[in-house]
Amino acid sequence: MSVIVVAPDSFKGSASAAEVAAALAGGWAAERPGDRVVRAPMADGGEGTLDAFEAAIAGAVRHPVRVLGPDDAEVDAEVDASWLMLPDGTAVVELAETSGLGRMPRLAPFAAHTVGFGQAIADALDAGARSLLLAIGGSASTDGGAGALTALGARFVDADGRDIPRGNLGLASVVRADLGGLAALPPGGARILGDVTSPLLGPLGAAAVFGPQKGATERDVPVLEEGLRRLAEALGAAGAETDPAEPGAGAAGGTGFGLLVWGARMAPGAAAVGDALGLPSTIAEADAVITGEGRFDSQSASGKVPTYVAGLAHGAGASVLLAAGSIQAPTTGFADAVALADLAGSADAAIADPDRWARAAGAALARRFRP
Repeated sequence: MSVIVVAPDSFKGSASAAEVAAALAGGWAAERPGDRVVRAPMADGGEGTLDAFEAAIAGAVRHPVRVLGPDDAEVDAEVDASWLMLPDGTAVVELAETSGLGRMPRLAPFAAHTVGFGQAIADALDAGARSLLLAIGGSASTDGGAGALTALGARFVDADGRDIPRGNLGLASVVRADLGGLAALPPGGARILGDVTSPLLGPLGAAAVFGPQKGATERDVPVLEEGLRRLAEALGAAGAETDPAEPGAGAAGGTGFGLLVWGARMAPGAAAVGDALGLPSTIAEADAVITGEGRFDSQSASGKVPTYVAGLAHGAGASVLLAAGSIQAPTTGFADAVALADLAGSADAAIADPDRWARAAGAALARRFRP
């Protein structure tokens, strides 16, 4: 009997990490019923982080919360979201759940904001959270975290002393930040979970790199950049000592910067999630580990789940296997790899029925596995 740990990320827009893990495990078990298969769905701070913690930690309690969606220009601006309280008093709050692209009925690079994320954080603090894990992947906005800080008690005003509009749109008129009413961090502090190391500004910053993913045109990017620059200047004048060039400040449309100003600290997303879930000790007993994500490409080496899991597997002397929706980069370091798109005949077919093709991928890896 071999011990197989199944630790994939979500296949974004297609299936959650828990669903992918279940399907891969089912396919493997159909081919090798004598093996012990351990499901360990993972996340890197993006969509699915709450689900990964809830599936892995007994006693975790999901708290519903109604918050402003990322584009409150819509008639029904509020959305039903949730955050997770762990047994030790740590609250996990996921930006994608409250202010993510999946919550946007349209792309609106200037209107989108992070107020709802801040409202969920505030709700967790009110519920007595002793520490925070803030998962910030999947943001819809480029507001520098101003919306989240506003929900936590900060104020951003224009030359006439009026509160600025939400989103990057309002940053064009910000002249002063008031942090006097900002909520205190919980006793155990706050860690920011993410895999982006970009600075706030510049050619590698939030606007230039990620603005186009949120609907920004070539003309929009300099305007978004100027808004972020004005925000950084206002926060600096208010006494914030955070350097906009700090790695991770540009994460989630600059939300990383706003949270750093609050006093949170960056933590590599996949590693922080893995440590919290006890993945290193789980993998230490494995003969093989299956990991994966929706698209395995050149960015996957930048702290994403497959690379992190592969490192743990290699350290434990276990074979590491890859199952991804599509594979667009060399799979050096993996003992075997399979793409769901290849099994299904196309990416569209794989996306249409991820459970079927993830099961097929698990079965294919099992057939070829040699302990």
